[in-house]
Formats: sequence, C-alpha cells, structure tokens
Amino acid sequence: MFVDKATIEIKAGKGGNGAVAFHREKYIAAGGPDGGDGGDGGDVVLVPDANMSTLMDFRYRRKYAAGNGMDGAGKRCTGKRGEDLVIKVPLGTVVRDKETGAIMADMSSVDRFVAARGGSGGWGNARFATPTRQAPRFAKAGLPGVEREIILELKLLADVGLVGFPNVGKSTLLSVVSRARPKIADYHFTTLFPNLGVVYAGEGRSFVMADIPGIIEGASEGAGLGHDFLRHIDRCRLIVHVVDASGREGRDPVEDFDIINRELREYSPVLASRPMLVAANKCDLLDGESGERLERLERHVKEAGMPFFKISAAAHMGTEELTKAIAYRLSELPPIAVFEPEFVEPEAEVELPEPEINRENGVWYVDGGWVERLVANVNFGDYESRMYFDRILRDRGVFARLEELGVEEGDTVSVCGIGFEYRR
Repeated sequence: MFVDKATIEIKAGKGGNGAVAFHREKYIAAGGPDGGDGGDGGDVVLVPDANMSTLMDFRYRRKYAAGNGMDGAGKRCTGKRGEDLVIKVPLGTVVRDKETGAIMADMSSVDRFVAARGGSGGWGNARFATPTRQAPRFAKAGLPGVEREIILELKLLADVGLVGFPNVGKSTLLSVVSRARPKIADYHFTTLFPNLGVVYAGEGRSFVMADIPGIIEGASEGAGLGHDFLRHIDRCRLIVHVVDASGREGRDPVEDFDIINRELREYSPVLASRPMLVAANKCDLLDGESGERLERLERHVKEAGMPFFKISAAAHMGTEELTKAIAYRLSELPPIAVFEPEFVEPEAEVELPEPEINRENGVWYVDGGWVERLVANVNFGDYESRMYFDRILRDRGVFARLEELGVEEGDTVSVCGIGFEYRR
C-alpha cells in the first residue's frame, strides 16, 4: 500500500534528576556535597532513507519516544544521557508541526533533523554549595523533553510530472520511455499511486519522471484520486500535460486541457506557473473528425505559448522527440525545489502558567503550572529545602490567593499531591 501522509506523536526523553549526596571517606572530615548532575534526555531524530518509498511504517505505529536521562549519583557522577531515537523516513519527506502547520524540515536537503530535543539534566547538590550554604540537601529535577505531533508528507523527488485525465496514456508513456513497469489497463484509475521512472535521454543525460494518478474536474477540492497526489508534482521542474487526442471517450481534448490547467491553478498558483509541455497522445487512432480536434488543440496550446508534441506512446511514435525536448528544457531550469523551514522553535524556558486552586471536601488543592516544577526540585526531608519551598509559594502569591478564597488556619492544603496544614 502506498501511504504518502502520516501524523505521529514524538516525545523526547526527560532529563535525569540531580543527586543529593555527601562525600564520606575515612580520614576525610566534612567531605561536603558531591551529588552529580542528571543526564540529558535523548532526542528524536529524523533521517532520510533513499530505500524507503512510502510512509507505510507510520500507519500502524503513531507514538515514538526517546530514552530518558539517568539520575545523577554520588562522587559527582553525572547520569548517562538518554538514548536518541532515530526514525527513518523516505527521501523527500516534508515535516510539518501539526499545531501551526509550519514546515520544520525538508528531508531531501538534510542528512539529519532533530525534531524534538531532550530535556536538560538537573543539577546535583554539589552545584548549590556556597560559603554560607555548605551542605545543601536539595538538587534540581531534570526538565521534560519536547513533546509534539508532527505531520509527515512525502513529496516525490521527480524532475518531470505527467498530468492529465484518467486513461490518457500516462502510464504507457512512462513504461515506454523508462524501465518503470506501472499497471496498464483500459479503464479509469488503473494507476492508484504515483510511479517513478528514470529516463535516459542519451549523452549521459537522464531525469526522473513521475506518473501522477489521473486528475479529474474538482480534484483541487477533493474529487477523484488525483487530489491526494497533487503534492507529488510540487517539486517537479517541468510538467508534461498528456491529452487524449483520439476522442475515443467522447471528450473534447481542448476542454480537457483547460480543465486540468484550472485544477492545477486552484491547487497551487506556483505549481500552475511551472513550465509545461503538451503531449497529444493516441495520435495513431485519429480519424477525420478527431484529426480536426487535434488541429484545434494544437492551435489552442500554441496560442498559450506551450510546446506541442504529437505522440502515440503505445506505438512508440514521437516519444523519442518528446524525451529529447524534455531533457533540453530541464537543462535550462533550476534544480528540484527544496522547501525552506518556517517553524520557529519555542523558547526552552517559557513562563509556566499559574497553578489552579480548588477546594473539594474541605481540602484545598494547588495543582499545575510552575508549582509542579517547584515540587520536583524540593527535598521535603530537609528543613532548609522546605523553607525555600515555603518562601517561593509566599513570594509568588499562592498564600495570598488561598487567603482571598477563604482558607482558614489549620485547613489541609494539597500541593501537587503533598499535604500540609496551613499556618499563617
């Protein structure tokens, strides 16, 4: 199954906690604090893989998490860094942030992209020693890693994109000019996913051609199959518009030509402005009436300023001239488009929100916000650390908010699951 779009959740590793430890060794008095720092959390890293051609692997697994950093230890030992999680994606995948829709990276132009960074490890108590605080009994907790949802969009790396209505002969043309072997049959929507082929145009020149499933009227708004695959011609430097000149299905080739161009404009004005060659296919099946339609199509295309070619892919008629013209035109065009990143990583140290205060069954609950990080950094078995905790709550207005809401002396206050008796 060809899957070209997927949404996954990624979570970088949490930093390890700093250690509270003291140096104890024979013949060494007052060894002092020697708690080590926690290790940093692992990153989530995306790596392009040229051997992958679909996002099928992400259809059944949606959550990915890197390793957490190890806690610090005594003797100023730093915890081990969390293991990075490396995720392979197909070459040409565009990574977007789901929340903002901004492009984070184009995996056709980078070898490695860190999609989520691990949290920093917390400091051990050795870092907090000062001349006036020589035996700190608290350490700093590690920070959480970045957690986000990202969208993976596969955009094929092709120089040339074949577009046109279903059953006009795009797959046949690709099979004739390259070694690709797409499914070919005489019914609509034979091609259910894009096919790629390498075309050799002589003198060491070659290019990649993509056969895009048939586009129909309304494709830019979601009709048919083509709208799912229009993204695959976003990178194409040149578009080859294949039109059925025989009129075997009762359609007007001029009208077909205009409809497809309109769908391309409505999908992306930038895409519609790309250079285009027009190939009138199935010319071996022309009769008197269809011959007149071909002449009318040729006049219409040339009036639009586009090169026009009469071919029959099935009969190998005119295909060599078409490939030479494509190769020559590509030599004048810039390289395949690379999507520039738009995403701006939020500041790591953001201001956390104020905690929520609620009362249930006579107990006051203080939860969330910056208080959670404060609780993680406090050693409640140490008097000095508890006084620091009390001072921060008072300085940042938590006690004042509780008193405004009616807290009384002796009431039970639960701060992130840790209960206290309220004293003024």
